Amino acid sequence: MKKSNIFISAFSLIAVIFISQSLFVVSEVERAVKLRFGEIVQFDVEPGLHFKWPIINSVRYFDSRILTLDAQPQRYLTSEKKALMVDSFIKWRVKDVAKYFTTTGGDEERAKRLLSQRVDTGLRNEFGVRTVKEVVSGERDQLMNSLTSMLDEIAQDELGVQVIDLRVKRIDLPLEVSESVYNRMRTERQRLARELRAQGNEVAEKIRATADKDKTVILADAYRMAEEIKGDGDAEATATYASAFTKDPEFYDFTRSLKAYQSTFETKGDILLIDPDSDFFKYLDNSKVD
Repeated sequence: MKKSNIFISAFSLIAVIFISQSLFVVSEVERAVKLRFGEIVQFDVEPGLHFKWPIINSVRYFDSRILTLDAQPQRYLTSEKKALMVDSFIKWRVKDVAKYFTTTGGDEERAKRLLSQRVDTGLRNEFGVRTVKEVVSGERDQLMNSLTSMLDEIAQDELGVQVIDLRVKRIDLPLEVSESVYNRMRTERQRLARELRAQGNEVAEKIRATADKDKTVILADAYRMAEEIKGDGDAEATATYASAFTKDPEFYDFTRSLKAYQSTFETKGDILLIDPDSDFFKYLDNSKVD
């Protein structure tokens, strides 16, 4: 009884191991090939549950989703023999599983290296027949579309992969060239700044000169008007004094004497030596107390 239980347990264990080694699953985002001793016997295994013979068969899986290859920036020469640093990326995916496996051995990194070489060659050829202006702006979209179609055809034929899109992220001048360009731009901007400052100083001097002239004219006009007003006032005062003098000369003379006394004796420390019989004291001598 014990021997039969051991036999059943051993058989069950072997069956479980056999089944686990015989069944495999291919997901919706994968492509797979089934091999028999390293030789492809089924090129493109459909997604789902499948059977294989343990040890005899093996399965290689590949990602069927769209992948991105970010290429290293490379230096290319245009038709004008001007160097440009180009940074690009590629969108690709496995199309022909059998050819992809045969060419790359199923190694994604190797596939990227081979694809990068072809992209580098294509970009070098296309940049070599175009000017900087055409590459940067004029024919950039046309260049990318043409190069994508060409690379897709080559990649499918040689690597079994489909190139979905190829784009240039940025185009820069090499460091040594960009430094000289930036220096020229900086010099030009400094020259322009000096010109603008000189023009500004010239305008400022004109404004200051105009303001000084206007100030002088305004002050002169104000002084002239003040003198005219003062002259008119003096003339009116003189006329008033003359009119008052003609009406009562004695009173006019008296008020003038009072103002003279007030001005003379305003400060206590003043000393005045005058003849007592002088006309200066005539109103003091002739004063009477009622």
